[in-house]
Amino acid sequence: MESHVNLILVTLINVAIVCLVVVLHNAVLIRLSGLLSKMRQSQHFRLIVAVLGCLTAHALEVWLFAVPYYLMHNADGWGELLGNFNGSLLDCVYFSFTTFTTLGYGDIQALGPLRYLTGIEGLTGLVLITWSASFLFVEMQRYWPAR
Repeated sequence: MESHVNLILVTLINVAIVCLVVVLHNAVLIRLSGLLSKMRQSQHFRLIVAVLGCLTAHALEVWLFAVPYYLMHNADGWGELLGNFNGSLLDCVYFSFTTFTTLGYGDIQALGPLRYLTGIEGLTGLVLITWSASFLFVEMQRYWPAR
């Protein structure tokens, strides 16, 4: 029975985090689009602002996944992170970056219910990074000088 409760709670945590990062990403892209359209600087400067805005959004999203890793790792019954890992929040952020980007070095391994968060983070990261790439492509078409 306890494993079913953990599975339900992990699923709810996953859904909540995914919803949070998708809403955050959408808000950042909407604000960036509005900001870029009002800027009078060169097209190159506008694109730099767009790239830095997307990178900042992704970094915040990684941190939003890292906090549950840290909390779940340090709580009984939620699983653990093993390997080249000392239990610090920064190690959780590093693990989250490698998971979000689907780079996955493999030096840290998730065990137990915690590992379900890694799967959804990888999928979410892939979709959000692709969303940013599409956004930047559209912005480049809009502001890049035609030759």
